[in-house]
Amino acid sequence: MWYLKLILLIVFTLVLYQDFKSRLVYWFLYPIIGILAFAIQLHNLPLSIALTNLGFNLIFVVLILAVSMMYVRFRKLDFKNTIGIGDILFFLFIAGTFSIVSFLVLFVFSLLFSLILHLVLSNKKEQSTVPLAGYMSLFFGAVYAISFFWNDTFLYAY
Repeated sequence: MWYLKLILLIVFTLVLYQDFKSRLVYWFLYPIIGILAFAIQLHNLPLSIALTNLGFNLIFVVLILAVSMMYVRFRKLDFKNTIGIGDILFFLFIAGTFSIVSFLVLFVFSLLFSLILHLVLSNKKEQSTVPLAGYMSLFFGAVYAISFFWNDTFLYAY
């Protein structure tokens, strides 16, 4: 399974590079992330448990996006200017990565990591967009990289 993790790390790196450089990521990289991550999860879990994890994780992501959309409408902002389609695709396809609790914790911490990293790296003078999918792919890539050297069964525990 190490080769799937290695390919996944390469795809995460591509997303990070493209999103950080030009805020445009090839759309087909997101399904590749989803397929590889789900295949790694299937290696560790039975299909029924993996599908249950995917379902609950997708519900969580959709809830996050729905709350975000309600907030944007309440503030009378344009949803297209607040979150990109690439970020939404990343959220949806990353849902197949881990068990429910692990995903919830890692997803929230990846958002916090993205916020802190953007505050540290951003130039205060200019208002810029956030390469959210890139920052989150850096975080999830680090999680998978660490799993090369550490027993990763706790990420899939149910």
